[in-house]
Amino acid sequence: MSNTDPRPLTLAARGPLRGTVTVPGDKSISHRAIMFSALAVGESRIEGLLEGEDVLATAAAMRAMGAQVERGEDGVWRVHGVGVGGLQQPAQALDMGNSGTSTRLLMGLVASHGITATFTGDASLSGRPMGRVIEPLSQMGAEITASPGGRLPLMLRGMCPAVPIEYTLPVASAQVKSAVLLAGLNTPGITRVIEPVPTRDHSERMLRGFGAELTVEDGPDGKIISITGEAELKPQHIVVPGDPSSAGFWMVAASIVPGSEITIANVCMNPTRTGLITALRMMGADIAETNARTVGGEPVADLVVRHAPLKAIEVPADLAPSMIDEYPVLFVAASLAEGRTVARGAHELRVKESDRIAAMRTALEACGVVTEEFEDGLAIQGSAGAPLAGGGKVATLLDHRIAMSMTVAALAAEQPIAIDDVAPVATSYPNFFATLDALTHS
Repeated sequence: MSNTDPRPLTLAARGPLRGTVTVPGDKSISHRAIMFSALAVGESRIEGLLEGEDVLATAAAMRAMGAQVERGEDGVWRVHGVGVGGLQQPAQALDMGNSGTSTRLLMGLVASHGITATFTGDASLSGRPMGRVIEPLSQMGAEITASPGGRLPLMLRGMCPAVPIEYTLPVASAQVKSAVLLAGLNTPGITRVIEPVPTRDHSERMLRGFGAELTVEDGPDGKIISITGEAELKPQHIVVPGDPSSAGFWMVAASIVPGSEITIANVCMNPTRTGLITALRMMGADIAETNARTVGGEPVADLVVRHAPLKAIEVPADLAPSMIDEYPVLFVAASLAEGRTVARGAHELRVKESDRIAAMRTALEACGVVTEEFEDGLAIQGSAGAPLAGGGKVATLLDHRIAMSMTVAALAAEQPIAIDDVAPVATSYPNFFATLDALTHS
């Protein structure tokens, strides 16, 4: 799926960011909108879909399993679903590109259908462990043959009917939770997931919207999410709000570049996704919410962000699930803060598109930042608002968030920063650099 030709780019500081930006549709919601529409009977319409490579991989996989998924000239996506239980045998391997979300959620879907699917991906995805999904899906009856270390490529033979289970998440993971719930859609009886630590709840919100019988209640060991199988999903009209993870890059950029003031329109404010906003405000960031509203069951607002001096904090570990994808750009904010910021409790960063703890430490140190690495995070000595030295060479390791985070760092550096490959940015934010140009008027 991904462009394999590296795109090196050297970036320098440009001055204040000003203007209004609309970020791409939320990636988590976009994946689910395509999948759930493909399982409904009838036509669903999706507006604002993120058209990055990861979501396009999901669309291609659902087409391969029988759904009609098309983008209209009006930019609206129309999906004719096959119904729960109606997925067809794909004729060839499903190439998931760089998308761990697509892979894990689709494994859940296939697990309770009587079909066999082979999942492949790019070099980055093929290095990411799938064992945490393999374990519960195997309990439900799926047969999974993976590469060494529980990695891609892997073959999954679904079981129909699958066996409903009660599964307690050993680590906080919305992807594992969602995979089990999606397997439960076509499993007779009630499948339960017990979630000791809350994670993003887009699957629960959207499944209810499509008509699934799903309940969430508090139990002694955490939230108990129950789904009744052999569901019938009804087609929907979905408006995808802006991705808070993508918005995070502009929040930090405006916060650290003097003279900046930007408005980020239509941002998803789901409380399971706003950890970065909470952390930045603790550091002194000037982020105001305006025009708060609800769209498609998700809270949405416009964010006005102005430059502000940042102070170091100890990032609360319980924020990790609600900002796990935003840690790389938070590390950049910490590099410009006054004092030593400590961010722990983020073990999950080790198994993302890259080892984001090690990758960001290496990248920031190449640009003059003093850091200390822990197994579960970083400590970063900030510059108290002074520009970073810059001048470093950054290895993105095929990770879009490393590329975008260090682009933001370059906006507050004395010397240009050379990034070895910005091609992976297309997986989540195809217009990122065009938006940067528009905000900086360079």
